Order: sequence, then structure tokens, then C-alpha cells
Amino acid sequence: MEREKIIRHLDRDYSEPIRDPLWKHIYLSPAMMSLAAAAPFRKIGGIKQLGVAHLVYPGATHTRFVHSLGVFFLAKRIIRGLLASPQAPELSLEGVKAFLCAALLHDAGHFPFTHSLKELPLASHEALTAHLILADPLAGIIREKVGTDPAVCAAIVDEELNPDGESRGETGFFRRILSGVLDPDKLDYLNRDAYYCGVPYGIQDTDFVIARIHPHPDKGIALDEGGLPAVENLLFSKYLMYRTVYWHRTVRIATAMIKKAVFLALAEGVIVPEDLYGLDDEAFFRIAGEKAYPPLALIRKVAARDLYKTAAEAPCEGAAFAALSGLDSRAREEALLAKEISRETGVPLKPEEVIIDIPEKINFEVELPILRPDGSLKDYALADSVFNAPAAENFSRPLRVLRLALPAEAAHRLKNGGELLSRYRGVIS
Repeated sequence: MEREKIIRHLDRDYSEPIRDPLWKHIYLSPAMMSLAAAAPFRKIGGIKQLGVAHLVYPGATHTRFVHSLGVFFLAKRIIRGLLASPQAPELSLEGVKAFLCAALLHDAGHFPFTHSLKELPLASHEALTAHLILADPLAGIIREKVGTDPAVCAAIVDEELNPDGESRGETGFFRRILSGVLDPDKLDYLNRDAYYCGVPYGIQDTDFVIARIHPHPDKGIALDEGGLPAVENLLFSKYLMYRTVYWHRTVRIATAMIKKAVFLALAEGVIVPEDLYGLDDEAFFRIAGEKAYPPLALIRKVAARDLYKTAAEAPCEGAAFAALSGLDSRAREEALLAKEISRETGVPLKPEEVIIDIPEKINFEVELPILRPDGSLKDYALADSVFNAPAAENFSRPLRVLRLALPAEAAHRLKNGGELLSRYRGVIS
């Protein structure tokens, strides 16, 4: 009876259309429309999903607002498909509503360049999202209009919260659907980013994916053997999107300039983390323009597309560059390099004008159970797929390139950039 009630709710109560270029009509319930209209959610309509990627791909101006609508759309389709299976676990209507609220609001705590600032001492966007969900106006709308518990919604987004006390319960099931190998977040952002950038690499066969996943009480979802191409396509698409879009050289340099400015401003107390939370892109760049702190000029340069140039690069594979692994040690080395490069090129450089960019490791997740025809499960690693764990590691290796970026004149004059980088090659993996 509860499952039938949920299915009726999903099929009948979402009647308010929003036109989306990617998924066409996205239907919200009146209560969900109230969430979408709330100020904390509207704010992310001013945050570009891909940060500075529009400097390379001018169409990449889509926002976290439209991405969040897409995640909700796919999450609703996925849960509706899972509920049609006789293996679906017992779920409550209130839990499904909390899950759909979590899908819609999962990025509400984002501020500009959040993913690019992971190394800085800042709160995670999941924690910031949970904080917003537990406070009015979102909490009141979720409780009074949607008819579910904001605490459950927050716990689905932020794994540090666990109101039902154990990961195997309903909340854990919804977490594994919202964040996993074939989750609605990836299915939207890969398709959407490719669409707005005008590249074919991220396109997923979403209908095929949703048809091939099945509920599993412990794992959240399992993929039948016929669905293996869906995972392979997603992983290869992720590789190509990193190679061509997310980690494009120009995007990396612009992002590194922003990260260094924020790092130095935080270290000097010019800004505090709370200054960044809740900002959209316009407010973020306005702060950089208002404060008389020289390193923040890096952010103003990015806004004006006055970007640094690559002076040297090296593969960041095998041995790590141990002396550059932390931002503090990296800043010290960049300050020393500023003096050395100034002598070498005759171009006077300030410490903040030398930037070494080291991309983080990419996780090509393959932890997805495969459903055999007899109903038993096997690990994806044992499936007949080219994307086993070692292969996934090999795909991430060529993407990670260490770069030395300088103002254009210094980069043009520097002749020994490769030698400067090679001195930092360590032997600690």
C-alpha cells in the first residue's frame, strides 16, 4: 500500500512545468516550486556550473540552478523505475519526498569555485547545504509544504548527519542513489556540460542507464550485465570531459590564479571563510575588487581575461612532487622561484605572480555491483569490462599535468622552466 501511495504521488502530483534545454519539460509539484523559488536556492542561479570554462567554451554559462533541476528530474525517474521492481526495498512516502528534496537542493550550499578550492580550510558544500536545509525558509517549506522531515533531507546530502542512526536504513539507501557510480548528478552534469560546451564527449544514453539499474537493499542500486556499456561510456566520457573541458590548460590556469588569491587572502586574514559562503559569481568578483590586497588582483585579472601563460609543464605521474604537495609549502617555493625567475628573465615578479598548479587525483569509480541473470551479485572488477580498477587508474594518469604559470612576459623570456620544475620531482608516491 505504501509503494502504491508513492507511485501515485510521483505520477500525479508533479504538474508544474519548467522548460529545460536539455531535458525539455521538468515537472515540479507546487511544494517543490516553492523550494525552487526560495532565496537560498535562487542564489545558485548566479553561480556558473563550470566556473571559468566559459573563457574557452563561451556557451558554458549554465548555472548550478539549472543543473539542480536536472538532478531532481533524473532522481525522480530513477526512484520511479526502482519502485516498479519487485526487489525494491520498503520505502516511505516521506522518505521519497526527502530524497527528491535532497536531489533538488544538493548544490544549494555551493559558492563560486567550491570544487576548485577543496585544498583550502573551507566547509564542504555538503555541510553548507545541510545547514541551509535545516534553517528557514527551506526547512519550513520542506516540513509544511512538502510534508517531510528536513533533517532526513539534510542527512541524505551530508553523510556526516545520520538521523536514523545506521547506514543500512532508508537514508543510507537514498544516499547511495544520489551519490554513486551511476547517480543522477553525474548523468546530468556530463550531459549538460557537453551540451552547453558544444562538445559530444559527455553525452550519456540516459534512458538505457535507467532501464538497466535495479534496486539492492545494501548497495542502493545494481546494474544488470547488459548495462555494462553504460558504465564504460560514463567513465570514458568523464575522462574526455576532463581532458577537453574541465582541465583544459586555460581553465586550469585561470582557476589556479583564483585559488592562489583566495589562499593568500585567507592566510593573511584579509578574508575569512564566512565571507565566501553564500556568494554568487558577481558578489565573489566584487569582493576581489573592493579589498586593497595585492594578491586579489589575480582574481580581477581572471575576470578581465588577462591570464597567465604556461612557462613549463611536466607529467604529474609516478613519483609525487613532494615539496609542492601542500599549499603552504607550495607558496614558499613559489616565492623562492619568483626571485630566481626575476633574475633569469629581468622581469620583476611578486611571490603571488608565480603559480604552480597541481591537479588533484581523479576517482574513476568502478565500485558498482553487477546483477547476474540468476539474481546473484558480482563485483564490477570481475565483470567483462575494460574499465577495471587498474585501467581506471591508467586513464587518470595522463590527465594530471603539473604546470608553472607566469605573467606573459616572464613566461616568454623564461628558458629553463622545465629544469625549475624537475628539481621538485620527489620519490614519495
